[in-house]
Amino acid sequence: MGSAIFLLVSLLSLVFPHYIFHGQPYIFVTGDPNLIQKTCKSTKYYDLCLSSLKSVPTSVSADTKGLAVIMVGVGMANATDTSSYLSSQLLSTTNDTILKKVLKECADKYSYAGNALQASVQDLAAESYDYAYMHITAAADYPNACHNRFKRYPGLIYPPDLARREDGLKHICFVLLGIIDLLGS
Repeated sequence: MGSAIFLLVSLLSLVFPHYIFHGQPYIFVTGDPNLIQKTCKSTKYYDLCLSSLKSVPTSVSADTKGLAVIMVGVGMANATDTSSYLSSQLLSTTNDTILKKVLKECADKYSYAGNALQASVQDLAAESYDYAYMHITAAADYPNACHNRFKRYPGLIYPPDLARREDGLKHICFVLLGIIDLLGS
């Protein structure tokens, strides 16, 4: 968990270096101490939203857009972790070439999901909420493509751990879509 928070802060500093390091309040502002709860109530997965945002110390001083960016970081960490997990499975898999091919394609899909989430950060910064919504929807759909790859080969079983990870990324994306609905209204 600590490495995920470090990754999130690192990503935020890369995306918004002049805002974070030059003291201009763009994402992180002093605001409503109940904003996290209010924001999470507008999402499909309140508990996931609340626990994810509260695990990042800077979320207490973030505005709604900042909370969205923090959740994007959570989603990117999930997608990256899943892609790495799948890549490690490639190394430990026997000589089943079909399984290796599917695992490689799935690792790529989760990498694409992370890229789509990264693009949404830029959209959020530009207040292009429709584009952010589109990128986050794409990120939520990439795991479906992975799941469908397993379905194409009757002998392959979709791993339960991967199903759990798929649900996790989708739920994070649904939380993000709820936050973007607030921003766009």
